[in-house]
Amino acid sequence: MTLPADDPPSKRRLFPWGCEDLDDNPQMSGKDATQGPYTLSGPVPRPDAARMPIRGDLAHIAFAGRYFVPHYVVPQPRAVMPGGAPVLAAPAEGAEEVCTLMEGDSFEVLDLSGAWAWGCLGPEGPVGYVHIDRLEPVN
Repeated sequence: MTLPADDPPSKRRLFPWGCEDLDDNPQMSGKDATQGPYTLSGPVPRPDAARMPIRGDLAHIAFAGRYFVPHYVVPQPRAVMPGGAPVLAAPAEGAEEVCTLMEGDSFEVLDLSGAWAWGCLGPEGPVGYVHIDRLEPVN
């Protein structure tokens, strides 16, 4: 329902669509406007940063549709070089070690910054930083 242009501004619609228009749209007919993956229904629990590859700026593509971030990343698989590599909680020597990767293990790189790769072993984690000189492209 659109109000005539001569109605006072307080009664004019801000947007040309509204909940009452849902039944007029065949694609939305019978659907509730509050349904969907990103309803504003209140706070949600924060994901465990050590177990889920989600940051405020990006997330693993596996979480598209479940968590809202500006960018979803398709992981770049890398193989761990001989000698293995520690996965660290922060991009710094001496940071807490999350786990140790063995030679030939696969690490999914989601972001590169300086000498560090941020990524995971898979969508279920663990998540952390690996020095890029410990990783090589997978053939």
